Amino acid sequence: MKFLAITTLAVFVLASCQSSEQGKTETGQTKDSSSVVQKPVQENLYMDVHHLGAGKVTAAAVADAHSKDLATEGKYGVHFIKYWVDEKGGNVYCLSSAPDTASIRLTHQNAHGLLPDDIYEVTDGPEAAANSGKDFFLDIHDFGPGKVAAKDVANAHQKDLATQAKYGVNFINYWVDEGQGHVFCLAQAPDSAAVMKTHKEAHGLLPVRMLHVTQGQ
Repeated sequence: MKFLAITTLAVFVLASCQSSEQGKTETGQTKDSSSVVQKPVQENLYMDVHHLGAGKVTAAAVADAHSKDLATEGKYGVHFIKYWVDEKGGNVYCLSSAPDTASIRLTHQNAHGLLPDDIYEVTDGPEAAANSGKDFFLDIHDFGPGKVAAKDVANAHQKDLATQAKYGVNFINYWVDEGQGHVFCLAQAPDSAAVMKTHKEAHGLLPVRMLHVTQGQ
């Protein structure tokens, strides 16, 4: 009976040690499933563009569609930040952060069905405060695929900032798509000519399009 008791105790101790070792990592630390950190989903910055046709869009209609985007975006991990409406040309530019372009398309599709014609992955610059009472202008530079770098745009932007006061311009931010070679510049100014004069004097890089826009968010 004494031998049986000793054998039973040894088996129990061995089983307990094995159970304890299974609860440890290879480094000897105890596993805790509740402490596992989930890798966050990477968010990128995008500018998606809708070309609806001259005279076929109003700021009020876009504001309504944007509110539907905001009600839907959480389902796809999208965050719509701001948008700009070019009523004259019938264009809408939407800035958002999202996991990928598919998430943006799904949000627009399920919110109101108006899908973008183009989506550009962009990086932004430092944002300046907007001034009340001045019109917004979005100017677009097209350098061609692979022919523009964010650091070069940052340098040009600094030259714009050093020149803008002369023409009453307030450059707010810019967005660069290095892959496609597009640069979007947002400014407030008395008119489009003031923005053009600032660019020309600052660095000589003139945009291919200059849009008088309404901003929303």
